[in-house]
Amino acid sequence: MTADERAHARSAEPGSPAGPAESAKPADSSVPLHPLIAERWSPRALDPAVELTDEQFTALFEAARWAPSWGNTQPARYIAGRRGEGTFDRIHATLSRGNRGWTEPAAALAIGVARVVGDEGEPMPYGEYGLGLASQNLVLQAVAEGLVAHQMAGFDRDAARAEFAIPGEFEPMVAIAVGGYGSPAELPERLQAKEAAPRARKPLSELVFTDTWGEALF
Repeated sequence: MTADERAHARSAEPGSPAGPAESAKPADSSVPLHPLIAERWSPRALDPAVELTDEQFTALFEAARWAPSWGNTQPARYIAGRRGEGTFDRIHATLSRGNRGWTEPAAALAIGVARVVGDEGEPMPYGEYGLGLASQNLVLQAVAEGLVAHQMAGFDRDAARAEFAIPGEFEPMVAIAVGGYGSPAELPERLQAKEAAPRARKPLSELVFTDTWGEALF
């Protein structure tokens, strides 16, 4: 199924991601969650036949643009390219060896960059936080399009800075692969096991407190 066909399938069921059934690993949540959140995960199996339309590609970054930020400073920036473009290959070259091995079939690659110094030379408050919010918007837009996305810390920041002439007041923070879900059988064996592993999170009792630190709210 092409990305366009997935988007068409999504439109038939408003509010539901349209990725193929075999990609689904819904969150085992304590209460029901919106499908965009419950069905978002970070697969490595990507389909080399899936391409992003111009509209889909633009929508990823339009979604990121509308993320909240401190004082509406919008500290998030992206360098991005689709498979077959020179920018894609240049981003791919900055990835760690392990990440280069599975990201070649991605439909698009991006590097998320946070502004960390303001116009007056002072540290930009919450710049990294703003990039995180924008990148989550980007990822959820991908899910809404029936696509998958995987965010990576495994890339060479210095190489990315040099390759794309990133100014000193900006910090490359994350690499992101976006594409269609592929066959886990095409992955190395060690990654196949990760692909099949159930999703897990700490319980709310360890994350949300009331009255005093460590006293569980839920």
